[in-house]
Amino acid sequence: MKINLEWQIKMQKYVSEFLGTFILLLSIVGSGIAGQQYTDDQMVILFSHAIVIGFTLIFLIRIFATYSGAHFNPIVSLLFFFKRELSSKDLVIYIVIQCVAAILGTMFANFLFGLNVIDISSNIRSGHNIYISEIFATFGLLMVILLSRADGKNIVAFNVGIYICAALIFTSSTSFANPAVTISRMLTESFTGIHPSTILLFIGSQVIGLGIAYKIYKLVFEKKS
Repeated sequence: MKINLEWQIKMQKYVSEFLGTFILLLSIVGSGIAGQQYTDDQMVILFSHAIVIGFTLIFLIRIFATYSGAHFNPIVSLLFFFKRELSSKDLVIYIVIQCVAAILGTMFANFLFGLNVIDISSNIRSGHNIYISEIFATFGLLMVILLSRADGKNIVAFNVGIYICAALIFTSSTSFANPAVTISRMLTESFTGIHPSTILLFIGSQVIGLGIAYKIYKLVFEKKS
């Protein structure tokens, strides 16, 4: 009975991370493709894209936070590993699940809109300003998570959704802030795509954002025992 319960809890965590990340990428890539198909106005596409992702994050976090923590992001999983709230084993499993789910979610979005299931992006996102933007976007996301947790999962969900909705518009990188998202989006030749040549620079920027956020939280905001 105990073994069955432990297995069920593990499966709840892993399936929640898979479904959440899969749906997140479906919303990111799908809303981008849909926007392109209905209008040529880039600002309209960006605003509708941001709203869809913001609302999607709110409901995904509210649904899955109880089961897995609703990370959907290797950077978030690393953050909680550093805070000793996630084991090294679960960290590895979470990251693998997130990356696989993100890739499958992107491919499914391409399929739903009649595009090639895998179509390598030609959208080059490069420049020091863009990488610094990605550092800040990731830093901001993690600070929102860390400083909202005391108020419960519903507040975290709302704050994260609103932050990402805004950051998609006010950052020049459009706030990827997630290595799994970054890797998977090279597979779509659409509004949300990213050329493979800049993926490592984006992920490096996200890791720097993680380091800054964790350090500031530890020094300034963490309660001292």
